[in-house]
Amino acid sequence: MDCSAIFDMVASRYLDIRDELGLELALEPELLALKERIDAKSVTQDELVSRGEYFSAKLMAAYLGFQFVDAADWVRFSMDGTVDQDASYEALRHQVLKGYGAVIPGFYGVMPDGSIHTFSRGGSDITGALAAAALDADVYENWTDVSGILMADPRIVDDPQAIPEVTYDELRELSYSGAQVLHEDSIFPVREKNIPVNIRNTNDPAAPGTMIQASFAGDHDPERFITGITGKKDFSIISLSKRGMSNQVGVLRRVLTVLERHNISVDYVPNGIDNVSVVLPTASVEKDLYTIMAEIQKEAAPDTLDVHHHIAVVAAVGRKMAFRPGISGKIFAALGESGINIRMINQGPDELNIIFGVDNKDFKKAIRVLYNSFVTK
Repeated sequence: MDCSAIFDMVASRYLDIRDELGLELALEPELLALKERIDAKSVTQDELVSRGEYFSAKLMAAYLGFQFVDAADWVRFSMDGTVDQDASYEALRHQVLKGYGAVIPGFYGVMPDGSIHTFSRGGSDITGALAAAALDADVYENWTDVSGILMADPRIVDDPQAIPEVTYDELRELSYSGAQVLHEDSIFPVREKNIPVNIRNTNDPAAPGTMIQASFAGDHDPERFITGITGKKDFSIISLSKRGMSNQVGVLRRVLTVLERHNISVDYVPNGIDNVSVVLPTASVEKDLYTIMAEIQKEAAPDTLDVHHHIAVVAAVGRKMAFRPGISGKIFAALGESGINIRMINQGPDELNIIFGVDNKDFKKAIRVLYNSFVTK
């Protein structure tokens, strides 16, 4: 397919923006060189999808009179695709001029061989966090299109309240379990440096948004014990039981070894005395499910082995749930009174969250029940 016409249309838009802003910025040579490389099929997909961010950042830097710092000049990936933080921080410190503002394009960096590599969707959050950590920022402001992190998905709950304060741990749980305001991997760099994160709204800049940090001295609402409610659909539960399992060494290890061979990670591992289950995304097992089940049967030798699909996982997250008696009972009572069957329960020892599984068809209903029962009251 000849993409020349499409490329010319996109390139013209960048040039029009430059001209309308009255900027003296020579984009033509770079655009022409990129087009020639596309024609020669010497551009990787990662590099191509990053060019829009690259040219937009160049225009913004020129308009603001700021320094342009290409992410490819400092975000360093290791061969396994993870960020080499030490090398990245050192490179950025040498790039940024003291006393000048800088515009940095997001969501990409370079591999050891010099090729462009992109983060997963929302990766600009990670770039911002890395920059904040590298420069020891006082605060990392992340500007988006909502007034902070919401207590529930607005597509499920009408006009959910914003969360004024949330800890790093709570945000990690919310992001992992389905909340999508901030990329889950963006927390690690700022947390290591104890840098607060402020989620703000570009359409409402006066709104305080959500402040994220390690801990908070005060409490906005002492009676509310849930910080946020989130979840994801389409999980599967592989369950096995075996008489005397609690006295046998290595049963769970053998199950996890089978999954590891198939490059499958496990989200949750609820268990009982003589039974254990693994909860994982259906998409990760559906292709090789029969092979996986056969291998588990052979290596773990369970008395029963079952798989259940069409499961949604819902998480109620809140640091104030810890050591408060009766919280789980209140949550499950509210769900039971609404006719929602609980398929799985999982809670860590820190009591930061209560995670439970329901049928996919009850996913939205479960979130609404929790919100209406414990937030709006």
